[in-house]
Amino acid sequence: MLIRGLIALAFGTLGLGITEYVAMGLLPYWAESFNVSIAQSGHAISAYALGVAIGAFTIILMRKMKLKNILLLLIIVHILGNVLTALAPTFETMLASRFIAGLPHGSYFGVGSIIAQRLAAKGKGTSAVAIMVAGMTIANIFGVPLGTALAHSLSWRTIFYIVVIWGVLVFVSAYMWIRDVGKIHDTGFRGQFVFLKDPAPWLVLAATMFGNAGIFCMHSYISPILTDFAGIPLEMVSAVLVVMGISMVIFNLVSGKLCDRYTPGLVACICQFVAIFVLLGIAFLGRNPFICIPLAVIAAGLLFAISSPEQVSILRVAPGGLLLGASMVQAAFNLGNAIGAYVGGIPFSMGMDISFVTIFGAILAFIGAISLLLYYKKHESRFPDPSEATTEGQQDGVSQGPIQSMEIHEYGMSDELMAKYHAQKAADYAAKAAKAATYNAISEAAGNAAPAEGAAEQKPALEAPAPASDAAVKAAGTEQSTQEMK
Repeated sequence: MLIRGLIALAFGTLGLGITEYVAMGLLPYWAESFNVSIAQSGHAISAYALGVAIGAFTIILMRKMKLKNILLLLIIVHILGNVLTALAPTFETMLASRFIAGLPHGSYFGVGSIIAQRLAAKGKGTSAVAIMVAGMTIANIFGVPLGTALAHSLSWRTIFYIVVIWGVLVFVSAYMWIRDVGKIHDTGFRGQFVFLKDPAPWLVLAATMFGNAGIFCMHSYISPILTDFAGIPLEMVSAVLVVMGISMVIFNLVSGKLCDRYTPGLVACICQFVAIFVLLGIAFLGRNPFICIPLAVIAAGLLFAISSPEQVSILRVAPGGLLLGASMVQAAFNLGNAIGAYVGGIPFSMGMDISFVTIFGAILAFIGAISLLLYYKKHESRFPDPSEATTEGQQDGVSQGPIQSMEIHEYGMSDELMAKYHAQKAADYAAKAAKAATYNAISEAAGNAAPAEGAAEQKPALEAPAPASDAAVKAAGTEQSTQEMK
């Protein structure tokens, strides 16, 4: 495992994480700076999320480029978006800048996951992805408090200048430390979508969206849960958030190690079911702060214990469309964040008890858990671990073999594609058998004709014999040509 390359990838996710999460603490400062309401300043979060979603799909336009070059281009766009945000003169230009800053987010995770798999030692793919994702977990610890502190003491623009400088360091480290791992196998524009015919990727995406939404119900409203529900003093919330961030780092790395020993689907499935009970535990026992705080810390850790296995799982179930699949799972993460924040706010708007925040979260998490269970039980065993492949084609789930008409590797196909593959395989074997039979017929005909020709030469007075051997060979040759044309 080339650890320096993985560290460079983690540097990138740290910058992306700060760019995304810092907005949560800057809403009042944006409102004051641009003379808008707090609700309007919240549109900056939505603009970033929209950029993530659109950027996830534009990645397929770069499918013919080398993966390292794609990554470097995404880092440049990330730097540009944060420069424009730091310099934004109006609220509208700030929204546009946040949109640009969000464009490379999902694509970076997608491309970075593929690179991490290729950098990893055999069977260590999930650990490699977990190291990359660790940057995002660290951003949860420092991003929001650092940005808020700088905004209070200096200016909200300061944190974005820092992110720009960090982005330059990320570019340099990625250029120097990440080796060239080649391209993905280009199956064409339409070929990027073939994997979506299989139910497996949809189960992974559904699990990602609903599972993330369930835990984010709690995470979005953690401050009122801790203060109004558990009775914790407001000044203690920051300390709890730091511990939750540390939990994310630890759970993420431990999950990666477990996935190397077991399977990502199994690890994610177990963690998701544990998350359900943790969220219900907060709902029914969380009025005791000594119960609420540990459960909240565990729930935060589970958020990233599940995300790395899901990121790896989508790579396994997207043969021929790795870039699209890996980016789509990031779009699912962000959509889950939005759903979780919305559903978690329903109890507040409807005057319900605050315990319903995590009850609703448990319901969403249950949908995610069932999706993961179906994926693990029925589909995961059909797909290989990309980090155990020996060639780029095998890593992408794409055939490098002699059968040219099939683009998707047999291991990991949908049932329909696998049937076509076996049908073509049978046709190839039949053609080879027919060709062998033809050559045998030629040899036998020539052998039978030779004595007849010898007898004709010894008895020329009888009658001119028909050129049996020539006729047989010619007839056999015609049959061979017909078989080859077929």
